Amino acid sequence: MTAVPTTSAQAVARGTPSRRRARLGGDWRLAWMLLAPTALLVGALILFPIIYSVVLSTTQRHGADTVFVGLANFASLVHDRLFHAGVVNSYVFTCYSEIFKVTAGLVAALLLHNLRRGRAIVAGVLLLPWVVPTIVTAFTWRFLLDPIFGSVNNLLTLSGIGPLLAQLHLVGSWPAAWLSDPGLAMPSVIMVNVWKGIPFFTVNFLAGLKAIDSGLYEAAMVDGASAFRRFIHVTLPGLRYVIIVTTLLSSIWTFNNFDLVWLMTQGGPGDATAPYVLVAYIKAIQQLQFGPGAASTLVLLPVVGVLVVLLVRMMRSGDRAPTQRRRLTDGQRRGLVIAALVAGVVLLVLASVSFFWRALVILGVPALLVACVGGLISWLASRGRVRSSKIVQGLGSGVVLAVLMGFVLLPLYWILVTAFKSDLQITSRMSDLWPTPWSTEQFFGLLSDQPFATWYRNTLIVSLSSTALTLVCASLGGYALARLRFRGAHSFTSTILLTYVMPGALLFIPLYRLLSGVHLTDSLWSLFLTYPTFGLPFATWLLMGYFRSIPVDLEEAALTDGCSRMQAFVRVVLPLAKPGLLAVGLFTLTNAWNEFLFAFVLITKDELKTLPVGMQSMIFGDVVPQGELAAASLLISIPVVLMYAFGQRFLTEGLTAGAVKG
Repeated sequence: MTAVPTTSAQAVARGTPSRRRARLGGDWRLAWMLLAPTALLVGALILFPIIYSVVLSTTQRHGADTVFVGLANFASLVHDRLFHAGVVNSYVFTCYSEIFKVTAGLVAALLLHNLRRGRAIVAGVLLLPWVVPTIVTAFTWRFLLDPIFGSVNNLLTLSGIGPLLAQLHLVGSWPAAWLSDPGLAMPSVIMVNVWKGIPFFTVNFLAGLKAIDSGLYEAAMVDGASAFRRFIHVTLPGLRYVIIVTTLLSSIWTFNNFDLVWLMTQGGPGDATAPYVLVAYIKAIQQLQFGPGAASTLVLLPVVGVLVVLLVRMMRSGDRAPTQRRRLTDGQRRGLVIAALVAGVVLLVLASVSFFWRALVILGVPALLVACVGGLISWLASRGRVRSSKIVQGLGSGVVLAVLMGFVLLPLYWILVTAFKSDLQITSRMSDLWPTPWSTEQFFGLLSDQPFATWYRNTLIVSLSSTALTLVCASLGGYALARLRFRGAHSFTSTILLTYVMPGALLFIPLYRLLSGVHLTDSLWSLFLTYPTFGLPFATWLLMGYFRSIPVDLEEAALTDGCSRMQAFVRVVLPLAKPGLLAVGLFTLTNAWNEFLFAFVLITKDELKTLPVGMQSMIFGDVVPQGELAAASLLISIPVVLMYAFGQRFLTEGLTAGAVKG
């Protein structure tokens, strides 16, 4: 048979698919089909608003017109006293919060790691501050810190600690006006932020401690290393990666915090606690000057950018080849770290000398006590009194754990007992620690006086719908990035990681402007569309880590048996990834349930408010319905606590395996 000649056009046509596959990757069609929903949402809700924010920052509103002003908004910030105060407040708030959270989280993790009985129960209790919504945290601590009716002053007075604090000049006078004194308001807000942030650090540090090889401790003990030396030379190096990643991630969130400060002090007294995000909110939302507001957030983008770049490098360090050459030697890197720490300390001193020495006292006194107890334990052990050293160690650990548990449980206990008091008991301070009798008056008053059921319904609708959208998109996108071969996978993964840590402070102004332009503000659709901005990147990153942990052989076996790639994904990968899906669903749902900033900015109608914004609107000036707010706090917290009690193990695995290791 004579061969049919092949034309050059036919050859090119046959060669085009193979060349395209070689250039774009073997799975490029399926990969981009799966990534399309995630790419669309990330591009439309995060990347485009950031670009639009840059455009907004070059404009100003003059009457009904918006005019181009170039860099005038940025130049005006040089002489803006309120913005200067906001930057300093954000820096002070972040630095001291992270110092105390790292310290307390490390202590809690070490105690739990060495606890033989009841570890799961104690860990569950320590997780509660993180689980409790921010709105509940803020209102609870506001009541506890009230100078007249609050329990903190009463407890410190009865214990004698309060007058001692005044004698040591740690507080100006006693009883202390915690939130109305300019010198105490910022320390008080920092303390509450530390209370809420300890669980996040504890969970991650505890996972890091479990990953340290026990043989290293055994070898150190054989060499005669004391407990302190084992901590310095084994524990801290083993936790180095986890400490850095957790601290950087928390620093980004803390630096851009709005909810807690607004709900506790609204930036007061004066501007003592106003962060830069609050300044941007005042300019853009209250004064409708979107340009200056956008400039207020963008001018600090380099600061956030440095933290993000450091975090990305750390989180992707595991992908670096062992033989890859480093740009800096270990000595140079150590020198840069020391220089950065010294510069940070100097800036803290310049911000407030009195605040700095108070923090030193608060950290130094417990550290001195721990050092003394540790020295006593080592001295007893060196004298052969092993039993005595173990008794002292057990007592010391028990005291620290009791103090930590008391610090965690006091606000939660206050919510419970206040919710079941009558108005007479609350105002007259009767039965302060135990309702006598227990009353359901506050619950009936809440349901009859406030549209609480409507707020509950709105929150449920938005949380469930946005979580479902996030789960679907993140599952498809995470699988494509973890399994499929296509060009641009590395760049898309980096983009997901960058948007994962992108703070909402950079997004709320452009999103508000965009949504108001299409008349979607004051609509639950606005929340449904904006909530994935903080949930989708995290969910995609976490599920990508889970999909990578599933053995490829199982998927290849399904493909060999005739399944398509999508069939293998649905029938094999998804069932095995149930722990990851549960962790993502739990984290996304609770974040949406607790979200305040977007709901506060985008919703003004009472019938559309969510629970956090609705509870905030219950306060009229100085009229604070403590009982009804406590009842609302209890009702809003119960579903979240139950969800975390059910999925605590999955959430812990997700944060350590997916969110941190990726």
